[in-house]
Amino acid sequence: MIALEYLFLWFLLYAFVGWVYESILVSISEHRWVNRGFLNGPLCPIYGCGAVLAIVLLHDLHNPVVIFFISSFGACTLEYVTSWGMEKLFHARWWDYSHYRFNIQGRICLLGAVVFGFAGVIITDVTQPVVERITRMIPLPAVHWMCAIFAVIVITDTVITVLGVIDLADNLAKFSETVQTYAEKAGDSLQWGRDAFRDKFRGTFQGLSESSQEAFEALANMQATATSILNRQQRRMISAFPRLRSTDSTKYSKIIETVREMLRRRQSHNNADIK
Repeated sequence: MIALEYLFLWFLLYAFVGWVYESILVSISEHRWVNRGFLNGPLCPIYGCGAVLAIVLLHDLHNPVVIFFISSFGACTLEYVTSWGMEKLFHARWWDYSHYRFNIQGRICLLGAVVFGFAGVIITDVTQPVVERITRMIPLPAVHWMCAIFAVIVITDTVITVLGVIDLADNLAKFSETVQTYAEKAGDSLQWGRDAFRDKFRGTFQGLSESSQEAFEALANMQATATSILNRQQRRMISAFPRLRSTDSTKYSKIIETVREMLRRRQSHNNADIK
């Protein structure tokens, strides 16, 4: 029981480190702050799972080359299975490495394998011995309470997240129908997709007064519609995963692009107002 509790604490630690790594990486590429985690809390569970598996399976190995290759293969296997499982569950592709060379179905890539290989060596040979010493210093009653409290938080967060995202496709369809209905009543039409959205509201983004007033109102209506139909979890996921796309419909993927660009513009506008 004690061993499992320590493993759980280590899982939380490395899941948090993975969240920091992912959030910084994506924030830099997106030029804005992105909460990258699948959960609401600052955790990327796949990193915690990978680290714990490395600790359990590789603790008796001391050859860094062997550890590197086993870590690379194991992490890629975990990432591939996770990508496939989440796609089947949510009918969406959450990340896509198709733009990287040497990838397999866009689920894993060579660059990621190299990074995870080095991470495995660092964890087993450098960080984990220190982490073990520190966690062993925590009184056992405190370990019990920490595990119980964090377990409740993580399970609750997971349930809330899954329930919030599970009907994403249905809400995308509702959002599409509602916006198109408004557009038809106004004698207009709307093409989905990031580029089409930018072209549609170019005047608004550039601050042109006359021609952009109606576009500004239409944009505000779209934002309000997205907020009312897509729940907080779904909006957060669309913002957090820049390559998120639907596996059910190309149209839904275009709608996701549109919503992401709309949320990005709204965030930039709010930040400008704050300044």
